[in-house]
Amino acid sequence: MYNQGAVEGAANTELGSRIFLYEVVGLRQSEETDQTNYPIRKSGSVFIRVPYNRMNQEMRRITRLGGTIVSIQPTTALQPVNGKASFGNATSEVSELATSGETANSEGNGKATPVNAHSAEEQNKDKKGNTMTQAKAKKDHGDVPVNTYRPNAPFIGKVISNEPLVKEGGIGIVQHLKFDLSGGDLKYIEGQSIGIIPPGLDKNGKPEKLRLYSIASTRHGDDVDDKTVSLCVRQLEYKHPETSETVYGVCSTHLCFLKPGEEVKITGPVGKEMLLPEDPEANVIMMATGTGIAPMRAYLWRQFKDAERAANPEYQFKGFSWLIFGVPTTPNLLYKEELEEIQQKYPDNFRLTAAISREQKNPQGGRMYIQDRVAEHADELWQLIKNEKTHTYICGLRGMEEGIDAALTAAAAKEGVTWSDYQKQLKKAHRWHVETY
Repeated sequence: MYNQGAVEGAANTELGSRIFLYEVVGLRQSEETDQTNYPIRKSGSVFIRVPYNRMNQEMRRITRLGGTIVSIQPTTALQPVNGKASFGNATSEVSELATSGETANSEGNGKATPVNAHSAEEQNKDKKGNTMTQAKAKKDHGDVPVNTYRPNAPFIGKVISNEPLVKEGGIGIVQHLKFDLSGGDLKYIEGQSIGIIPPGLDKNGKPEKLRLYSIASTRHGDDVDDKTVSLCVRQLEYKHPETSETVYGVCSTHLCFLKPGEEVKITGPVGKEMLLPEDPEANVIMMATGTGIAPMRAYLWRQFKDAERAANPEYQFKGFSWLIFGVPTTPNLLYKEELEEIQQKYPDNFRLTAAISREQKNPQGGRMYIQDRVAEHADELWQLIKNEKTHTYICGLRGMEEGIDAALTAAAAKEGVTWSDYQKQLKKAHRWHVETY
């Protein structure tokens, strides 16, 4: 997907040297992108210099690699580029270090400008013009709170805690932040996102725009007192391809280094696509990369945590949940202890499958990504997906859907079923939920 209007506008400006700078987000890990001579950061922007006579060819190549062009500017008109994406759920290597969410998320776990390639999805804009792509929600969720606080009148919350999630030897900085909501009216449910407005001005001298982040806590909060909300945020960091300067995401860096007691501007909540089914006997398949784990943690707490179950007598989960989680290293298994505790306590109701790319090999001898795990268990997943009580949730790096679809296509074909057609039926039945960035 690309913005044709931006292309035409750029072509009609004073061309100068006739070299244009493409700002691209969403490039995915593949053999082809491994050969590129610039660093790929799924959670931020990649900047590519393109001659005027190769613009259309480069657009097609970027689209083929799963990327989205968010701006095209002639080099003569460029201001100094700071490399931050307008949105920040987090990442370092393309298919490995996702973030939800800078959630929905391009910085850290943020979702400021995520564009999802799914055909059934649409881009939604908030009042400030930030875009967020989610699978189109056709179901009426009239009782779901939305936009209680807007960018022009945000809720001022305070940091209660800011704890590291990456263990020693892991890659990058990922934090679990808990904010105090007491004194306000911000209510939310599992699967929604909130906006964070970082302080300061952007490169154009205007106030920074909000970034969306998937909520990592249940509606009752980590303390189960209805007074907090939690986020899982990765600090965006990469080398700028033009200057080799180390670039840090504005909002993700702001969040990752907040101290208890400091204030933060919060908007929202937003989002109705990633909501859990109300049926306590439902099956829930979760596929996440990096900080895409954020909404999955909220689901699992609601389903299995003792205090949560006590707070929700009307919802006592009796179904089956399966989390397939992709990370680069074992120390990057976010919330590892929580997940293992649930697995140990509810072995018949929860299953954890990890894809640790830098430590495990796929059958071809390459790195083990989430799509490889899905392929490994494709037949079993297909049988589960056919159950009318099963809902599937995908959150993390844009592009992860392609490998998942390929694996399920092969499994469905064994029964003479065309996966793409079947998937459309799942979406229509509100049983296939995607939020990638």
